[in-house]
Amino acid sequence: MTFSEWFDWVLREAELYDYGRYPVKGFGVWMPYGFKLRKHVIDLMRSLLDSTGHEEILLPLLIPEDLLAKESEHVRGFEDQVFWVTHGGLDPLEVKLALRPTSETSLTYMESFWIKSYKQLPKKYYQVVSIFRYETKATRAMLRVREVSTFKEAHTVHEDFRDSERQVSEAVGIYSKFFDLLGIPYVVSRRPDWDKFPGALYTIAFDTLMPDGRALQIGTVHNLGQNFTKVFEVKIQRRDESIDYAWQTSYGISERVIATVISTHGDEKGLVLPFKVAPTQVVVVPIPAGGDEEKKKVFLEAGRLSERLENEGFRAYADLDEEKTPSEKFVYWELKGVPLRIDLGPRELSEGKATVFRRDTLSRLKVPMNELPEVLRRLGEEIDANLSRRAWEVFKSRVAEVSDLKALEEALKERKCLVEIPWCGSKGCVDYVTSKYGLEALGTPLKVREDVRNGELRCPVCGGRAVTHMRYARKY
Repeated sequence: MTFSEWFDWVLREAELYDYGRYPVKGFGVWMPYGFKLRKHVIDLMRSLLDSTGHEEILLPLLIPEDLLAKESEHVRGFEDQVFWVTHGGLDPLEVKLALRPTSETSLTYMESFWIKSYKQLPKKYYQVVSIFRYETKATRAMLRVREVSTFKEAHTVHEDFRDSERQVSEAVGIYSKFFDLLGIPYVVSRRPDWDKFPGALYTIAFDTLMPDGRALQIGTVHNLGQNFTKVFEVKIQRRDESIDYAWQTSYGISERVIATVISTHGDEKGLVLPFKVAPTQVVVVPIPAGGDEEKKKVFLEAGRLSERLENEGFRAYADLDEEKTPSEKFVYWELKGVPLRIDLGPRELSEGKATVFRRDTLSRLKVPMNELPEVLRRLGEEIDANLSRRAWEVFKSRVAEVSDLKALEEALKERKCLVEIPWCGSKGCVDYVTSKYGLEALGTPLKVREDVRNGELRCPVCGGRAVTHMRYARKY
């Protein structure tokens, strides 16, 4: 089974996301189990943003054409991707309305009324909404869609460039912690100028590798400078009493994060979910044996144990379906990726112990009933740490740093999926690599390495002195 086939299979069979059957191309439907996973991932991000002074807002879905067009570079970047509302009922609208492709223009317009002084700054807003982009490439469930239904976008306002740079660093730190908590490996790169967000001074991106070896962008951070505030007249009084335009940043993630959680940790049996975001953390499966009375007792105790665990703060569920065999339930809950399963039968009840099954290692252990909550919490932490360790090991094994084109070719033959090459700064040298080897440029490391600073490295394409490294991969 290819990764593409596996991904479609697990979305369907684990009842996460129904894609391709809704009669509008590029639009998917979150199913209950997938929506719960989505909620826990979003809540994790919300907690990180709320704890760093961000405030949640909700902007209108529609943006007037003249508002969207005010920042010329921005609108050029999105003009071929916008969905337009042209009629209200049967009446043509005087001004076309765009379904938001992103919210820099609409929020900056409102900030022109809200923000007047440095005393109000920094200001940090965010929202979790749908955005719409007319994706012309082949659409793909969660990875390349026309309705991005889980778009977390943060927008911040600052007194000066220095504080906007501080915010960029904070955003990179927030995203790093977020992906670390989910066990998702990544590289952080500064996008080349020709591939930055429209209207930004520069863009920083987080990229990971999917099981098929392609790179996937899972988060971006932009320093917007004063480009939007100049257009929308967001002027502030500064500390020295001068008047100047405010500075801005923005940063976003999407359901690609959830797709990455699914893809990074899953296996041939289905999902393998981190404990902290799993919709069901612990499932209790009764193992009936003996006579009817003994079976009834097993089912009764399984339900009581589930209630006890819920009272202890776990997302627990007892599978009391009497029509299914225990083995059928095992397969079902392994497909769902539930981190911990408790098998409860007459033997466990007589011993006063529970048999606990770990989804990540497919191993079992016996735990005394009175120690169960404490052990389950510890196992949950171990599972998350183990998933992260495994994912990083695989990721690092697929990354190579090379110094010449022959080594690049060898790395690609060895199935290295992300390669770093010394770069002179010329777009022409990047174009040569991308066209010859079928790769795309991801960007440059945030810090220039010592061997580059010392002038030890040369660009393998032109032979000129390297100023940094460029990262390449095949991308979604």
